Amino acid sequence: MDSNLKKHIEYLLCIKIETTQSVSGGDISEAYFLYSETERFFCKVNYQNNAHALFLAEKAGLVAIANTKTIAVPKVLLCEALDTGAFLVMEYIEPKRPLEADFEQLGHQLAGLHLHSTSDVFGFSVPNFIGSLPQSNSAHSNWPEFYVQERLIPQLKLAKESGKLDDSEIPVEDKLLKTCQNLFPNSNPSLLHGDLWSGNYLISSNGTPYLIDPAVYYGHHEVDLAMTRLFGGFGNSFYDAYRDHFPPIGNEKERMDIYQLYYLLAHLNMFGSSYKASVIEILQRYF
Repeated sequence: MDSNLKKHIEYLLCIKIETTQSVSGGDISEAYFLYSETERFFCKVNYQNNAHALFLAEKAGLVAIANTKTIAVPKVLLCEALDTGAFLVMEYIEPKRPLEADFEQLGHQLAGLHLHSTSDVFGFSVPNFIGSLPQSNSAHSNWPEFYVQERLIPQLKLAKESGKLDDSEIPVEDKLLKTCQNLFPNSNPSLLHGDLWSGNYLISSNGTPYLIDPAVYYGHHEVDLAMTRLFGGFGNSFYDAYRDHFPPIGNEKERMDIYQLYYLLAHLNMFGSSYKASVIEILQRYF
């Protein structure tokens, strides 16, 4: 970590940082553990032009989840711009390997988050990011319209502009909308984590589930479930517990595919052609 940044954080937190430790695993930002004599903190640093917006969006998402009082998130201590880039400091949560009972609690608490509906519209008060890509959250009263216009179309346009998809592979908006209208149920807007893969939750050493790195908005609750199944990493007791609150209503498999399409498109746009076959398969099957 840059020594000037270390001194700046010491000044703002009124602490003495004894040591810093680089942490691997992030695709977007540098990450560090900061050790004082009595405490440990988690810090992200990013030197890109959009870094402050990225971290402000992450902070807004964490605060929104925390305000529901349904599931824990780390407390944000600092979120500041640098001359170039920005940094984010949060409390450190000591993780442990999840047990089935921990997955069960995570399932119940995620359902609690989804049941905490305080919005009459789909979207969110501010735009944010899915990974490093902008995520528009303009309000819609209709879920299929929101999903097509704010989720699928921006990613499809981005893939077309970058040459990852061509015109013949991209459905027209009317076809996208018709399929979603046929398969999506009438639903209340649920507050979603928005990017719930296995790297974005942890179980603390005392067994408390935490959500991290959110991309929040109000949407259909099954979106988070679809993301959990895309790359795995959630125990069976998680899904059993969740279904206690949201029993199946039909067409779950079809909606899961279409909800996963958004994440696959984002991965195609961020990481390249290894995701194209999965994207094309879903587009051809449903649209």
